[in-house]
Amino acid sequence: MATKPPQADPVQDAPQVAGPQHAAAGLAAIGHTLRAAQRQMGVRRTMLTLLNVNQKDGFDCPGCAWPEPDHRHKAEFCENGAKAVAEEATLRRVTPEFFAAHPVADLAGRSGYWLGQQGRLTHPMYLPEGGDRYEPVTWERAFDIVAEEIGALASPDEAVFYTSGRTSNEAAFLYQLFARELGTNNLPDCSNMCHESSGSALNETIGIGKGSVLLEDLHRADLIIVAGQNPGTNHPRMLTALEEAKANGARIISVNPLPEAGLERFKNPQTAKGLTAGAALTDLFLQIRIGGDQALFRLLNKLVLETEGAVDEEFVREHTHGFEEFAAAARAADWDETLRATGLTRAEIERALDMVLASQRTIVCWAMGLTQHKHSVPTIREVVNFLLLRGNIGRPGAGVCPVRGHSNVQGDRTMGIFERPAPAFLDALEEEFGFTPPRAHGYDVVRAIRALRDGEAKVFFAMGGNFVSASPDTEVTEAAVRRARLTVHVSTKLNRSHVVTGARALILPTLGRTERDVQDSGEQFVTVEDSMGMVHASRGRLEPASGHLLSEPAIVCRLARRVLGGRSVVPWEEFEGDYAAVRDRIARVVPGFTDFNARVARPGGFALPHAPRDERRFPTATGKANFTAAPVEYPELPEGRLLLQTLRSHDQYNTTIYGLDDRYRGIRGGRRVVLVNAGDARALGVADGSYVDLVSEWKDGVERRAPGFRVVVYPTARGCAAAYYPETNVLVPLDATADTSNTPASKSVVVRLEQSATD
Repeated sequence: MATKPPQADPVQDAPQVAGPQHAAAGLAAIGHTLRAAQRQMGVRRTMLTLLNVNQKDGFDCPGCAWPEPDHRHKAEFCENGAKAVAEEATLRRVTPEFFAAHPVADLAGRSGYWLGQQGRLTHPMYLPEGGDRYEPVTWERAFDIVAEEIGALASPDEAVFYTSGRTSNEAAFLYQLFARELGTNNLPDCSNMCHESSGSALNETIGIGKGSVLLEDLHRADLIIVAGQNPGTNHPRMLTALEEAKANGARIISVNPLPEAGLERFKNPQTAKGLTAGAALTDLFLQIRIGGDQALFRLLNKLVLETEGAVDEEFVREHTHGFEEFAAAARAADWDETLRATGLTRAEIERALDMVLASQRTIVCWAMGLTQHKHSVPTIREVVNFLLLRGNIGRPGAGVCPVRGHSNVQGDRTMGIFERPAPAFLDALEEEFGFTPPRAHGYDVVRAIRALRDGEAKVFFAMGGNFVSASPDTEVTEAAVRRARLTVHVSTKLNRSHVVTGARALILPTLGRTERDVQDSGEQFVTVEDSMGMVHASRGRLEPASGHLLSEPAIVCRLARRVLGGRSVVPWEEFEGDYAAVRDRIARVVPGFTDFNARVARPGGFALPHAPRDERRFPTATGKANFTAAPVEYPELPEGRLLLQTLRSHDQYNTTIYGLDDRYRGIRGGRRVVLVNAGDARALGVADGSYVDLVSEWKDGVERRAPGFRVVVYPTARGCAAAYYPETNVLVPLDATADTSNTPASKSVVVRLEQSATD
């Protein structure tokens, strides 16, 4: 039976701590999944809904972007995917009566967990200037308000249009089309905060900013290196692919500052063995110091170069550029510096080398542990160097595998959600629609926050997401957003961004991925692109949570008609009524989508073309895959300080908090914990169970403080600490970003621990 939302915020000041677990999933995951789903949906709705997740005729999970196999299980979902579905398909409702009872000031004092647990938004809501609470508003009036504020701008570039990775291909294409017909490229998105470093590095080196492997490539690999990633929590269905790879003879190296249960052992709940012993996954665990990955791969490259016959000389000669400069830099790699940067031993690196040399087909997977540092882009370039040396791109069972987070974050970028669009994309838009898109680059996330802070942006419109909680430097971000004339959020559920508002604010409730979408031409479906470039349909099955919801494409089309009026040359009304018409235009604008409607109608969809993977053709400036040579960088740690990485608990997805536990790490009943190595705790004079404030240190001299964190002695790498975001985003300076990509450096924050006033 579904339960009611919490009335009060749960107390989190005394989390219970046990030792970390050493296996993921199994019977425990089944129990947690069913309990979480039934609390939100009840028993019958749980069964009917979950059996449609990730099925060929069902809906795409609104969680992560991991691809589905061609042969699907009846239960083709993971624990965290089921939680994401349950929170969207919940029977709980946030009505106008809720807002009447809760002033914005009250909601602003609540936790993100409490806000999210209240349920689905049912009506468009408006916070007037000077008002203290949201009030219901018609859709027509809501669009009028947006048009008023945009119409008052001195330039379209004073508006910012943010996108979350949940947005479908159709909605994303329409959204960027509206922004560009309006006259701006201010299209920041959540990718700016996660895999922008991957795209920057891969575009330069192999000519396309996406991974080069398909799901079956993992099954064929000899060696899989998983670096800076925790699939057991963030991409749990990836464990099934790793299990199959192991069964086929692959070996796995995991590279991470923390041991993670999912990479130690996977108890596959779909098999009898998985419900008992499970399968060991990692053959070699390299417990690397935060930010030491570039140094590790540089030294491995040196050692490969020094091994006779180890380099694929034909591939290097025929398909690459820049080898000599790279080789000179790699040969200069220093053992002592590498050991200092990585915290590893010589024996561990030599064992890794033996596994590399024994492999004919190697894949490197990575996530935020590689992408959110100052030197992330050269780190990922060094990973590419490592793969190019032995010809491991454009070969079955080998390649680069950046594992994307949100379910359509890659598709949104493919559809043109990008502040720095390629000239060819803009040319195609102009030819197809007959207007001249702006050419000047727009704002990414960090630059958008600066523009809001400095009064250069006045309207902030978010298509999904939780911008305030996801962004760095929380106090700066919130102050910047509050300077806006208007903030607008297209959302399914309540979150913190709805209570940190501009002078005026709108909440526009939208259909979820799980819900039926009926327009003038009949029932619609949308499409998404997964982390490996597979495009497929998603069809909601549930009745909408409210009769007052609009789909994301309908919201964009109606907004565009109201804002642009008669000067628009785009057939917005046609697009709202029939998403197939949108896909026909995508097919003529976006490469790889020829015959989009026909191809996506096939069960399972289709793979987008990928020249390096499919043809060993590299569309770079040189026409070849580019080796690169950059100085080795790694964070320097002052005496008495720790290097903090922000991370997720097992009970959250991005900024959505499902619960207050992190059972794989042994944490229950609270999120304000900091994981510290036992040796560091002794050296710093802090005891397990004591409470500290985390204070970050950066070159601007500003004190950024996150108070009241319980110290948990934990087997993390020496000198390294970890704590959950968004609570620790306050510690990440807005201007501390990755070179080239401008991604916030959330994985390498220098902090000191001070005794908390609450201890």
